[in-house]
Amino acid sequence: MHAHVRAKKQLPRVSAADLCNVPCFKGEVVRRLQAEMPTDEQLEEIRVLFSAIADRARLKIFCALRNGEELCVCDVAHALGTSISAASHHLRKLRDLKLLKYRNDGKMAYYSVRDHFAAKLVSEALKRAVG
Repeated sequence: MHAHVRAKKQLPRVSAADLCNVPCFKGEVVRRLQAEMPTDEQLEEIRVLFSAIADRARLKIFCALRNGEELCVCDVAHALGTSISAASHHLRKLRDLKLLKYRNDGKMAYYSVRDHFAAKLVSEALKRAVG
């Protein structure tokens, strides 16, 4: 995953008083789960990805670009039914998070999918919502 990790958020510390006092009957399972638990950095990267695609306009952008299209900002704005300014804002956010590729051709700016995992995630979610 290529989502840029911003400020690191720490999970709250658990005090001894907050821990479960019931004996654990599946100690091996719990130890395995603890060993497999992602790091805070990994969880933050996942959170950033989900946060980036949790916006309707950005989801629409991925839907427009998911089949390998390369679109200029104007085409994205038309596809979304929004202003060029709004489309540009969302495209820039996705580019900054390294989810989209960007190239200039004179005065034209073109965007395409960089993070194919994110595009596939959106496509699969769309299949589930439709099907």
